[in-house]
Amino acid sequence: MIIIRTGEKSNVQDASARKRDIDISEFDTILEFMSDVLWYVAHVRPRREKKLVEHCERHRYAATLPCFESPHKYRGKTVVFRKPLFPGYVFLQLEPGQKEVLRQNDHVANLLDVFDQETFRRQLSDILLALKTTSGVRLAPAIGEGMRVRIKAGPLQGIEGWVEQRYGMATVLLRLDFISQAAAVKLDADLLELA
Repeated sequence: MIIIRTGEKSNVQDASARKRDIDISEFDTILEFMSDVLWYVAHVRPRREKKLVEHCERHRYAATLPCFESPHKYRGKTVVFRKPLFPGYVFLQLEPGQKEVLRQNDHVANLLDVFDQETFRRQLSDILLALKTTSGVRLAPAIGEGMRVRIKAGPLQGIEGWVEQRYGMATVLLRLDFISQAAAVKLDADLLELA
């Protein structure tokens, strides 16, 4: 499950009570109430994504770090690691005064303004939904040229993306245009239609 830290103010001192698992439909509802809050993309120093999210949690900033599970075998044991889907990036919702404070954080290399807030929110929401409902989501090496399609059946029905053909299976790229990267989801070609 994806953990989205909502940044809600609370008097509860217990850290586990401050973070809350929410589903994607609640994600959209929360965004409606945060009218003064804008999306920013924090480009972080190497391997500091989770540290920045922890910092944001302590200061009650809303931070989103999409992660996927990566299993590794060690001496017959399987250990599952949670790795950032977009290494080097953390997605933040900040009020105007919070931006400059966070820019000075040691984990942040650069804080990028998102100019098209609605498109960014929609694309990020699609990727979070894919992570929640589908296994096998991974970082696509690059956004390739292909046909724009809409998924017509299954848990990702209605989501649009670009297709790259590989080994007879269609790989749908769910784009996050702002950072020029994409998450890839493998689907049967008969689940797709032209958008």
